[in-house]
Amino acid sequence: MKTANLKPALFTFGTLIIIMSISIGVYEADPHVPMLLGTLIAALVAAKIGFNWDEIQNGMIEGITFALQAVIILAIIGVLIGVWILGGIVPTIIYYGLEILSPSIFLFATVIITSITALATGTSWGTIGTMGIALMGIGVGFGIPAPMAAGAIISGSYFGDKLSPLSDTTNLAPAVSGTDIFTHIKHMFITTSISYVIVLGIFLFLGFQFNVDGTADLSTIDQIQQGLSRDFTISPILFLAPITVIVAIAKKVPAIPGITLGIILGMFLTVIFQPGINFGDILHAGYDGYVSETGVEEIDELLTTGGLTGMMYSISLAIIAMMFGGITEKTGQLKAIVNFILSKVKSEAGLMTTTAATGIFSNLVMPEQYISVVVPGRMYAPAYKEKNLHPKQLSRTLEAAGTLTAPLVPWNTCGVFIYGALGISAFEYLPYAFMNYLTIIIVLLFGVLGISTARLEE
Repeated sequence: MKTANLKPALFTFGTLIIIMSISIGVYEADPHVPMLLGTLIAALVAAKIGFNWDEIQNGMIEGITFALQAVIILAIIGVLIGVWILGGIVPTIIYYGLEILSPSIFLFATVIITSITALATGTSWGTIGTMGIALMGIGVGFGIPAPMAAGAIISGSYFGDKLSPLSDTTNLAPAVSGTDIFTHIKHMFITTSISYVIVLGIFLFLGFQFNVDGTADLSTIDQIQQGLSRDFTISPILFLAPITVIVAIAKKVPAIPGITLGIILGMFLTVIFQPGINFGDILHAGYDGYVSETGVEEIDELLTTGGLTGMMYSISLAIIAMMFGGITEKTGQLKAIVNFILSKVKSEAGLMTTTAATGIFSNLVMPEQYISVVVPGRMYAPAYKEKNLHPKQLSRTLEAAGTLTAPLVPWNTCGVFIYGALGISAFEYLPYAFMNYLTIIIVLLFGVLGISTARLEE
């Protein structure tokens, strides 16, 4: 059976890292073409090993297949964003959010709100693509830096997602590890709750610098509210759309039909509440997105977004990235590197660290969170058993490294989705996505210190 050994595998991944570093770091290029060049290198290396074109092409197709659900969700959320802005749904949430929240508690409250939403729905993407967009608008009104607001949204969304039994990755991690979901959640709660408390404390502290004494100039907030009420009919009834989506997904309606329901309801509410809007306008907003002309720069920049075309940047990058990932998986190039690393591992802490490193590495080079859970889980399950470690020890590490670090990679499907939804790149929000990297640090620290290490007999 043909498979790559270490040397060609290192050449493929090393070349990709060099190409991406120079293209993005030096020339500030978008990652699409550099990733495509990396895919070409991977294909040439595969051909050198002895794989024919049909085998290489099948690898690419299989890789893309892994990302198809993500691509579909990207497309329909793009439509939903355009329709919900046109229909005044997002503007309504922003308007009332500016009435209720205050700048000093905004970041803290954002983490709480997105946590509850994601916990109830089991989807970080759905939370970011709905509540996240509205919270970004509220943050703009309060003068909160956009990357900081995005970090709070992402931190809360991924916390709720990880502890929700409705989450796909929260079900996937124990499945590939060999344990059940509730055992997995209970074990994961120990480390995740510690990082969550720290994150809440950080955002509470950061929020104190905004309007601490209550004397801040509220003219910007008044301008935004006046601009919104001038261009949209603002009504609390429009909250029906996001509430319906949250309830539907909480009732175990799958994400794709649940979000589609939000689009359909948004269309009806648009026709009812926004005078002068017809079905053709709705179709245009769903495809091309919404162009805001309120005259308020902050809100126009935020609300000029959405639509299917607005998500094509993210969709195309996800497809190209998975082409590369599919080739390296099919031809054994990733496995060659992982096996080499595993051969050097002697301790339990070393095994957990290797698992985490593989998940992060997968997110970088096979940029889809599902693969970053499945591949290390499949590879390391026997090693955990040999060291008498319970499968829940593996599943917890998979979630911390494979799922939570995915949004921190700009070309990962999670990173490109967040950029498409919030308009903030991973390079910008990474310093503030505290939940996503503190959790892996705590999990590894527990592993090194032997805290909460689960044995097979437990």
